[in-house]
Amino acid sequence: MTLVAIAPPNFDVVLDLRYATPANFTGKPVYARAAAYLHPDAARHLTRAIGLAAALGLRFKIFDAFRPSEAQWALWNFRPDPDFLADPRRGSPHSRGVALDLTLIDATSGAELDMGTEFDAFTPHSYHGAIEVSAGAQRNRHLLLGLMSAAGWDFYMREWWHYQLFDSRRYPVLSDTVIAPGLMGAA
Repeated sequence: MTLVAIAPPNFDVVLDLRYATPANFTGKPVYARAAAYLHPDAARHLTRAIGLAAALGLRFKIFDAFRPSEAQWALWNFRPDPDFLADPRRGSPHSRGVALDLTLIDATSGAELDMGTEFDAFTPHSYHGAIEVSAGAQRNRHLLLGLMSAAGWDFYMREWWHYQLFDSRRYPVLSDTVIAPGLMGAA
């Protein structure tokens, strides 16, 4: 299996790969290397979404993409919460290379649009359709949802930032060995 590297200049996105830093819910890096990859099918859908966002003066900031099964286990072992994390025994769309965690940014300033919560805020305020966040954040979430849906992505109702290909289970779960060098390293 060959995954596609998601990075400029081939993809007009900003990378803020949180699991390669301590700025994630575990408080420590999960990945030893900051890099984003997707299955070629998912990369094509991302290209479509990038074009749709660009027409509105927006870009995407990517927090996570392919997540090796080893990383899914590390996250699950830290916080086994099936409302916000896929049980690694079943496999995550991330571990199949067909999911993204992302937000919208202004293409000129680079400022993130207000989504009402931070990425990986494991709370009902993170749900799509949460009315406890501001009206502006609700609009921004709907905008993100519209762009991603129009580009062929499905969403996860409990995480405004998570999008995956429809029928993601038809793709195999992948380990860190599918990319060289891997993401996990000595982390």
